[in-house]
Parts: sequence; structure tokens; C-alpha cells
Amino acid sequence: MEIKEIYSLIGCAGIALVVIGIFALYITVWNFLYLRGVLSKFKQHFRGMDKVTPERIRRYFGESTNPLECIVRDIVMTHGAHSDDIRAEVAYLFHKHFKPVNNALTWLKLISAVSPLLGLLGTVIGMVTVFRTISENVSPDPTMLAGGIWTALITTVMGLVVAIPALMAYYYLMLKVKELRIEAVEYSYRALNIRREPCRCAQNLEEIEQKAA
Repeated sequence: MEIKEIYSLIGCAGIALVVIGIFALYITVWNFLYLRGVLSKFKQHFRGMDKVTPERIRRYFGESTNPLECIVRDIVMTHGAHSDDIRAEVAYLFHKHFKPVNNALTWLKLISAVSPLLGLLGTVIGMVTVFRTISENVSPDPTMLAGGIWTALITTVMGLVVAIPALMAYYYLMLKVKELRIEAVEYSYRALNIRREPCRCAQNLEEIEQKAA
């Protein structure tokens, strides 16, 4: 089927919906694989974290490029000393390190909102074509009328077909993002406790020496 035939069947609004649908599919697949890979690598690296020495934690944070691990690193190295509200700090750092994901989710939500409107636009264009054909011909050709009605109906269906999965994918990916944020908060607290252990040990040692003196 040639491009002209496809254009005559679905119109300009239908072509736009096809492009938007492909873009939404790309965003969904890329973000799903990306978030899944980030979480799996994060859990692999931090398995048995409570048994890791503070020196190893500090050395490992400096070498990591995983965005979720970078959040924990920034909390431990800088933000943990500046604020007691770790959740607020994680929210800020999450927005900073996961900016491409946030932008992609914004586009996905926009697609879910715009697709039905494009379908409605195609419906209006199709009905305009039908009424123009009727007004220009005393005995309009049923084939021409059917073509206009087809365009009107198919674009509405296409708009919903793009919008519904896009909206479902948006909320699913938002749940994955919330899961990553919870993991970041939990491991940030654990990493801070591990790093503070040497300080506590030093304080206890000083107290023991003072009592002995």
C-alpha cells in the first residue's frame, strides 16, 4: 500500500497519530528497560550492604555512574550533613539525576492527552469532507461519502488506541519511579549509618579513655 493510499484512508490527523504512537512506544520501551536495568544493578551492587566497611562504601560511591547510586552517594557525601530531611534531599537529587526519565514521562502524559484531540480533529475533517461532497453534488457518490465517514471514524479509533496505552504506560512507569525513590531513601539511611559508625566508635573510645583517666 502506497503512502498516498494510506493518506487517503486516515488523513493528516491519522498520519500524525501513527507518528505519535510510534514515539510513545519508543518512550515506554526505553524507560522500562532503563529503569529496570538501573534497579537491578543497584541491588546487585548493594547486596549485603550492612556487611560492607565504611571505607569501601566511600570508595565505591566515588566510582559509581548508576544514577540511583549517585543519589545515595550525594546524600552520604554532601547532603546528609546539610539536612536531616533525607526524603526531601532524595526528591531533589532524584529530579536531578533522572531528568531524562522525567522529561520522557512528561511527553508520554502529553501524548495521552493530545491523541484523543487529534482523533477528534480527524473526525471533524472527515465530516467536513462528507458535507462538502453533499453540497457540491446533487447526487453524491456513495464511495466519496463512505471515504469521508471512514476517515471520521478511523481517526477517532486511532486516537483512543494511542491514548489509552500511553496513559497506562505513564502510570506504570510512575509506579516504577516511586519504587526507585523508596529504594534511594532506604539505602541512603543505611549508607549514612554505615559512614557514621567510625565516628561513633571514636566517640565511645574517647569516653572510655576519659573514664579510665
